[in-house]
Amino acid sequence: MKAWAADQKVDGSLITMMGDPSSEMAQALGLVLDHPGPMSVLGTPRCKRFSMFIDDSVIKSINVAEAEDDPAGDDFPDSTLVDNMLEQIP
Repeated sequence: MKAWAADQKVDGSLITMMGDPSSEMAQALGLVLDHPGPMSVLGTPRCKRFSMFIDDSVIKSINVAEAEDDPAGDDFPDSTLVDNMLEQIP
């Protein structure tokens, strides 16, 4: 996560990068990516591609990039990107 934070130039900013190596958060959110296609490449379950707007510890919106033919959300991640998120913030 430190390398990814450095690569994204957020190291030392107000953004905190955190891992979920045992998929506890992904399971709690119902966002475990365990489709056979991505699993054949990734090897272990991961968290689905998502974005979430949280206000005062309340989830206001959650966006998951996935489709039947794109379980990892790689082809159309738009719903999880910043432009969509900004539209959801009042």
